[in-house]
Amino acid sequence: MNHQVRVRDIVNELECEVAAGAGWLDNQVSFGYSSDLLSDVMAGAGQGDVWVTVQIHQNIVAVASLTGVSAIIVAGGANPAHETVLKADEEGIPLLTTAKPSFEVSGMLYLMGIRGRVKK
Repeated sequence: MNHQVRVRDIVNELECEVAAGAGWLDNQVSFGYSSDLLSDVMAGAGQGDVWVTVQIHQNIVAVASLTGVSAIIVAGGANPAHETVLKADEEGIPLLTTAKPSFEVSGMLYLMGIRGRVKK
């Protein structure tokens, strides 16, 4: 388990841009999850996770809302669609972007003390 990491800490450490959900940067992060397959995220991510993806379609917000993740990080320089940003703000889900590749983002999160959620 990590040591009280908040979304705000991830923004600062990874130098992410906040595309949406700026009012929820104090969300606690429990675990990390990395996948671009939405059905995999629905089956494996959970409440309080930070989710790393390169997906930009607004369906990522629906999946985040369903699973209860604390934030989405869109990696690899991908720019979320305008509808995705609007939906994330509406749902209160921090949507972060970075030019760093997914692999590097996951490694940096690990160094922050965030571990992967083990599937049941």
